[in-house]
Amino acid sequence: MSSAVAKTAGGAGALPTPPAAPRKSVTGTRLWVAVLFLLPALVLLGALVVYPIGYSVWRSLFDASGSGFVGLDNYAEIFTDDATLVAVRNTAIWVAVAPALVTALGLIFAVLTERVRWGTAFKLIVFMPMAISMLAAGIIFRLVYEQDPDQGVANAVVTSVHDVFADESVYPKARPNAQVSDLRPSGGGSFTTEGAVRAGTPALLPLVGIAPNRLPGDPEDAKAPTGNGVTGTVWLDFRLGGGGEKGAVDRGEKALKGVKVEAVKDGKVVATATSGADGTFRLPESADGARLRLPGSNFAAPYNGIDWLGPTLVTPAVIGSYVWMWAGFAMVLIAAGLAGVDRNLLEAARVDGANEWQVFRRITVPLLAPVLVVVLVTLMINVMKIFDLVYIIAPQPTQDEANVLALQLYLASYGGGGDFGLGSAIGVVLLLLVLPVMWVNIRRLRKERQR
Repeated sequence: MSSAVAKTAGGAGALPTPPAAPRKSVTGTRLWVAVLFLLPALVLLGALVVYPIGYSVWRSLFDASGSGFVGLDNYAEIFTDDATLVAVRNTAIWVAVAPALVTALGLIFAVLTERVRWGTAFKLIVFMPMAISMLAAGIIFRLVYEQDPDQGVANAVVTSVHDVFADESVYPKARPNAQVSDLRPSGGGSFTTEGAVRAGTPALLPLVGIAPNRLPGDPEDAKAPTGNGVTGTVWLDFRLGGGGEKGAVDRGEKALKGVKVEAVKDGKVVATATSGADGTFRLPESADGARLRLPGSNFAAPYNGIDWLGPTLVTPAVIGSYVWMWAGFAMVLIAAGLAGVDRNLLEAARVDGANEWQVFRRITVPLLAPVLVVVLVTLMINVMKIFDLVYIIAPQPTQDEANVLALQLYLASYGGGGDFGLGSAIGVVLLLLVLPVMWVNIRRLRKERQR
């Protein structure tokens, strides 16, 4: 029977083969319809992504004018030019520090805000900087890092804390009048008399270098010391309008209150005193025959805080502004992942005797690992393109020290360099640095789909 069927199938009386049905996608849509809908997106992708990448690779092989073929010379210059090497180094610092710091801070915020009533308000406040543009954030932190404590918030805080633990200089610009005083510089910003002080003979210590109307507080008029013993006066030997005798306490001349006076014998301090509101001071009898010294602490320049935007700290300072902006982003994503964690696992660990740190380290963090990877990878891609904050916050004298690849690309191409070949090469290098991170992200997404 099988042979008959075969003959029938192969003979003249065989049934005709039905025509093949049009190919359809998995969803049942015809292929040409799917291509038609995807065509605008493919055109935009080619025009905005594929073509610029291809043109950048081609342009990186030519010189600044684009007329001379130089091969890989532009790429060689990236790794030999000092400015570009600094940019490569700083970009590596950004990639290594900023994403990890933001992710860790976001994780801490997300975990801690679950335990407080005002957690939602706190999340809103932390996330709010994300609504600010990089330009605005750069301007804000340029003011925050201002060197003058009267303008910069950071140094205002630092100087306030410093002044709590360290004595502030009383008269930073004061100095003795060498023509009428025997006070002479003695190292460390201090001044010491050449002659010794004697009981019953007042020691006159005139100072100049400060305008009377710039003295702190409401100073009193200076007075000559009275009484026996080792006494003296510290005063401003100048008055508005002039007049008076130099080296003598004249009417209208202002007292210098709070000046520390030391009695020194054989290089050792045997007594100390501080000038009063009228400028007078009194030392014990042990100071008889000693030389008087005004320590440098009386005249030291005021502490103006930290040079945040100097060559040493400019990169960490800019990274700090980035952390301020993006910590809210990390916190929100991690908090969303934390909301999906099975609370029974956490309670079971606590019942088994685990403390909160062990629960966090052995349960919470492993369960949040996929979300943490998403945040970390996203931030790594983001910091490779960082440009605005560095360009705005870093002042011109230290901008070279804070330089990154994206900023160097701009400077080489448009910031006065005019070398589009080198700029294109830097852009290609940035693309090559981003590709491994993107590959890791794609692999992670595929593994999640297979679960």
